[in-house]
Amino acid sequence: MSAPLHTVRVAEGPADLAACFAVRRAVFVEEQGVAQELEYDGRDGDALHVLAVRADDGAPLGTARLLYGPGAADRTGGDPGTGSLGRLAVASAARGLGIGGALVRAVEGAARERGLNAVDLHAQTHALGFYERLGYAAYGPEFDDAGMAHRAMRRELRTG
Repeated sequence: MSAPLHTVRVAEGPADLAACFAVRRAVFVEEQGVAQELEYDGRDGDALHVLAVRADDGAPLGTARLLYGPGAADRTGGDPGTGSLGRLAVASAARGLGIGGALVRAVEGAARERGLNAVDLHAQTHALGFYERLGYAAYGPEFDDAGMAHRAMRRELRTG
């Protein structure tokens, strides 16, 4: 069995957060043209961030965040048992390696550890199939977020 090419962990400390922000900037601001003031929405300080890094040298490959509790109320319909997965970004050179799925599963694990029973997200419509394969179901109408079409999605988490 070969060694893993990447690892995913909860981001801790300023260096990890800087790595998360660097991936998000490359994907959302530079690649997709999202305005920087929309990408950095003031919620990062209240969020749990996960970071995927290359196993051999620690280079950042992807990131996602989990909002929960009062900071997620507007994204979860006020349900305190639901978290909000967001800002999932994988560096262009690292796509297709399973990193996105690993990040989603890491966020779900963190949600379970915090006693949450579901995770909501706002998916860009081109990514609906990716999230559906991970067990998420779309609900509600399509909406615009940062100039891109999105749909709300949810996955109930099993405990135990």
